[in-house]
Amino acid sequence: MRTRRAALKLLGVGAIASPSLMSASYAQAMDNVQLGIPGSVSDGAFYASIYKGYFKQQNLNVTCTSFQNGSQMVAPLGAGQVDVASGATSAGLYNAIARGIDIKVVADKSSNMPGYCYMPLLVRKDYVDSGRYKTFADLKGFRIAEAGKGGAPGSTLNEALKAGGLKYDDVSHIYNMPYPDMAAALLNHAVDAAIVIEPSATRALMLGAAVRYPSDMFYPKQNVSPLLYSGKFIKERPDVARRFMIAYLQGVRFYNGACKDGRLAGPNADELIEMLIKETNVKDPAIYHAVSPNGVDPDGRLNLESLNKDLAFYKDLKLVSDSVTVTDAVDTSFVEAALSVLGPYTAGR
Repeated sequence: MRTRRAALKLLGVGAIASPSLMSASYAQAMDNVQLGIPGSVSDGAFYASIYKGYFKQQNLNVTCTSFQNGSQMVAPLGAGQVDVASGATSAGLYNAIARGIDIKVVADKSSNMPGYCYMPLLVRKDYVDSGRYKTFADLKGFRIAEAGKGGAPGSTLNEALKAGGLKYDDVSHIYNMPYPDMAAALLNHAVDAAIVIEPSATRALMLGAAVRYPSDMFYPKQNVSPLLYSGKFIKERPDVARRFMIAYLQGVRFYNGACKDGRLAGPNADELIEMLIKETNVKDPAIYHAVSPNGVDPDGRLNLESLNKDLAFYKDLKLVSDSVTVTDAVDTSFVEAALSVLGPYTAGR
């Protein structure tokens, strides 16, 4: 354990305590998988796969490692130090693939499905109340916060601007603002709008700082954060990778059973919320009942149209080599193999 902690410290990450950690003698008989996650609300499907025993059923001992953001995962994933990870698509991911770093996008993990937008546009409430903001066209000249440049949130914002007849450069971009800080920035009028993920978006609404404009209305089914496999994991342990996908999709389906009418209000909601309270830094059940949870395709299928749109946006900003394509990045074979075992999703099953 001390050796593992030392290795993780070198990577700049910390281990998350997980119920998947079993006795040493039992774990030795299982296949170990290192999973990199942000440890956020959108990781519900992973926690379901752990707590419900789906990974264990596939003879997998999954150890979760926390990363602050998706860009931190690229190097250890490419080196095979992490087998599986999740993180928003970005220019950095595609540039890594263009440089020959072996990473594959293999399944959906978090999407802005209809009614399930966990990454909305927030606009200052005083601007909405005064009529200063009425339509997307009124975003012109706004100071808008984004977590970073060249990421999925930027493409989300770009679609809102396009809906208002505007270009990406028609606003002032405030980059590298952590999501938890955006609520305060809106409340203090340090920014005029922001692309914010849950639960920070709900916290901003609770403070009366902003009005929410769901991005599934102007960018439906955006594949914000896919599941990623290390090329080393795929090549050296393909059977383990297939079994991981089976267990993951079982967790995804449990997660979908927790969702109803755009909230965590389905039959599995209380059980999922209990998992999230244990595993994330959000401990208030009221927050989980108020958030708009992320969508995720119950069959794990990627929205290739969305991935192509986001990559085109990164290329328009000259952040990504023109040579790289979505085809270079995607491998859907593991989803197809898992579906051959599980069959297509049926609600309530």
